[in-house]
Amino acid sequence: MIENKDQNKTDLTQMGEFGLIEHLTQFLKPQLESTIVGIGDDAAVLDHSGQKTVVSTDLLVEGVHFDLAYMPLKHLGYKSVIVNLSDIYAMNARATQVTVSIAVSNRFPLEALEEFYAGVAMAAKIYKVDVVGGDTTSSTKGMLISVTALGVAQEEKLCYRNGAKPNDLLVVSGDLGGAYLGYQVLNREKEVFKVNPQNQPDLDPYSYIVERQLKPEARKDIVDILEKLEVKPTAMIDISDGLSSEILHLCKQSGVGCNLFEDKIPLDPTVISTCEEFKLDSTMVALSGGEDYELLFTIAQEDYPKIKGNPNLTVVGHIAEQAEGAHLISRNNAKIPLTAQGWNSFAKA
Repeated sequence: MIENKDQNKTDLTQMGEFGLIEHLTQFLKPQLESTIVGIGDDAAVLDHSGQKTVVSTDLLVEGVHFDLAYMPLKHLGYKSVIVNLSDIYAMNARATQVTVSIAVSNRFPLEALEEFYAGVAMAAKIYKVDVVGGDTTSSTKGMLISVTALGVAQEEKLCYRNGAKPNDLLVVSGDLGGAYLGYQVLNREKEVFKVNPQNQPDLDPYSYIVERQLKPEARKDIVDILEKLEVKPTAMIDISDGLSSEILHLCKQSGVGCNLFEDKIPLDPTVISTCEEFKLDSTMVALSGGEDYELLFTIAQEDYPKIKGNPNLTVVGHIAEQAEGAHLISRNNAKIPLTAQGWNSFAKA
């Protein structure tokens, strides 16, 4: 947790808003030709040379979306950018710029915000996006983060949620459920620490799933893979609120049904073993866990030979007529209606 008692920590009141912005963004220099003017003027100036621009915004609130008891601020800065870039890639577009705004209470010293912006800068460098603006202000309690991501694509390459058609194949990238289980492990260790502060958790057996929670990656590579394979998805969405919720979003927007096969859902071995430890059903974790930031998309059946055998992609089902509804086909061949049980920020604790 962050304390403001250390004499070596700099109180934000010494900086002033513009001084703080200048200090935190001094190393965030434009790296793309499309960024004409970045931070430092009343507004950024971008030139995307006739391509379509896509925009996505997310708001992250301390105590709702993240817990600083175990979330390092550098990881938080990184993740704040990543969750927005994921939405851009889900449009089959390429992310180009982001803006980052934060509100913090007086318990955060300058050094804490430097850590946060170090994570922002790392994400920007790795994903080759420019940070072109944002804002800072005070908060009466806790930390709030708002990130807006921009991307570009040729109109014919853009992919929406409403293009899935009956007989299309349902495909996911990566594996599912890891981020939710990482959250479970971190919360368990937090409670143990409360009882015994001398206890040092051994997270090595859970390193994969903990990283999936604290430092997820956006699937920019999938956009590149699909382009090289000459496959354009008919519909696409990112998996932030759980597989079942995202499938139902896609089906509703496209006016279709679907059949999802339980035995096809990709699970990492660590997910399976940790589910056994926590006495959780691995299928339910994959369906409802959320925060995996993988991509869910549909493709025409004739494109299947192009993706067959690709280790990054798994066919998990197919699209059906709307009248058939959306179902999970269990391992024993039972047909179970899919329900949206993903994460809901407005749900009561």
